[in-house]
Amino acid sequence: ILVHPLSSLFAKENLNHMSEQQLNLYDRLINEPSNDWDIYYWATEAKPTPAEFENDVMAMLREFAKNKKREQRLRQPDLEYLFESPR
Repeated sequence: ILVHPLSSLFAKENLNHMSEQQLNLYDRLINEPSNDWDIYYWATEAKPTPAEFENDVMAMLREFAKNKKREQRLRQPDLEYLFESPR
């Protein structure tokens, strides 16, 4: 489980719209790095993303992290979204 609400909010907004390949890339991203904060630093561009994680899902996460809509993202979303049917 990631330590920052950014990843959970990203998942809530995007998982239902991802292709199988993107879901596999996302699964790898959230499960392989040994330090969850690295994902946050990569997404916010505080640190460069390693080549093995540089893909379209990482680009989506970086774009999401920019929060262009200026949404409040102070807490993890409820997990009910995992059980909702796709829109």
